[in-house]
Amino acid sequence: MEYQGYVHPGYTSVASEFIQRIPEDKRSGAALSVYHRGESVVDIWAGCKDHEGNPWQEDTLALSFSTTKGVAATLLHVLADQGVVEYDRPVSFYWPQFHGAGKQDITVRHVLTHQSGLYNIRAMIDDAMLMTDWDQMISVLENASPAHAPGEEHGYHGLTFGWLIGEILQRATGKTFAALLKEQLADPLKLDGAYVGLPDDQMHRRALLARYPAESRAPSNQPRKKRPPNLKQRVQGQVINNVYRLAGLDARDFAGGLAPKGMGRFSFNDPSVVQSCIPAANGLFTARSLARIYAMMAEGGELDGVRVLSAARLRDISKVHSKRLDRVVPIPMHWRLGYHRVFTTGPRTPHAFGHFGFGGSGAWCDPTRRLSVGYTVNNSAGVSPFGDGRIARLNALIIRSAERIDGRRGPFTSAVAERFYDVVNR
Repeated sequence: MEYQGYVHPGYTSVASEFIQRIPEDKRSGAALSVYHRGESVVDIWAGCKDHEGNPWQEDTLALSFSTTKGVAATLLHVLADQGVVEYDRPVSFYWPQFHGAGKQDITVRHVLTHQSGLYNIRAMIDDAMLMTDWDQMISVLENASPAHAPGEEHGYHGLTFGWLIGEILQRATGKTFAALLKEQLADPLKLDGAYVGLPDDQMHRRALLARYPAESRAPSNQPRKKRPPNLKQRVQGQVINNVYRLAGLDARDFAGGLAPKGMGRFSFNDPSVVQSCIPAANGLFTARSLARIYAMMAEGGELDGVRVLSAARLRDISKVHSKRLDRVVPIPMHWRLGYHRVFTTGPRTPHAFGHFGFGGSGAWCDPTRRLSVGYTVNNSAGVSPFGDGRIARLNALIIRSAERIDGRRGPFTSAVAERFYDVVNR
């Protein structure tokens, strides 16, 4: 297998790792984009984009699961910078119908940091296909009660995050989420592919997820036969239960936050899913578009002469709000305002932030290194909600390559940057 595209000579180890991690079959592919100091240094793609073995193209769009959340959060920050939204306003200030059922004190900041208590989608809907109906999901959230008082605990809003952020933005502006994404991010940054709800005229560009069927299955009228778990499933279940128990958490919250009823019949390849708006989970992107969004933030809010965010806003959104364990995913994610920590297999990334997705995708930036990454795939290599080992290994090589080119080691471009980010993240 060979990749296509451009690689700066200092990043050849990154390209080698990238190509080695694509399964050699007729349905798997990936793309990687890296920006350093505002310039593209890696822009490559390889493999296949669908079950027929059609090649991954320069403009192929890949469904990127929770990587979408980072894009949704960035969109909110752009509008916050314009004075349209304020983090410490109650959500009901923008969305009056949200006020009831004990939600009156939930703020926009609580939503961004997964502290609103509205993560348990399994208790909210009885069929995953309802997620394709925006109005239905908004009604569900208006009637939902939080699992805890806002700000008291963390519970990763694996699916509800998108509708919460999206409806706040739609109420505050009177525009749809898709229109705002185009107007505020895609057009100014000249993105070649960034959609949440794929238009008809872009359907031909999408990659199909290798491990999902082409369409969702309808509910069966026949009683479901429960198969006893095999040895591997029993061991995995026991490990998960032990991890949650040792952390003082309930493993049922994992399914509550990430797996609504009927999820086994739900396919993210289904056109009705791909064309709906689920801003926590079904964004379709090119790796290049993801890297450019985060390159803008790595460069202090401006890319190619276009300012999208203020430097002051970047200081706000990069600040760590909490390092506590999460009720849904028992890992200290070091939540910022809509972003989490960046995982690698080596170099420290105390000031990097972004969002990874189930299935392996991810996008992030490190302003102290002036570095950003976008990675898209269509074949999962693990079960983590936050990427997998592939992106962690790539991140390590990318950082080391950038530091060799800069002729330095460590995460700081200058002593001033070090002092600044230590104060911000204290």
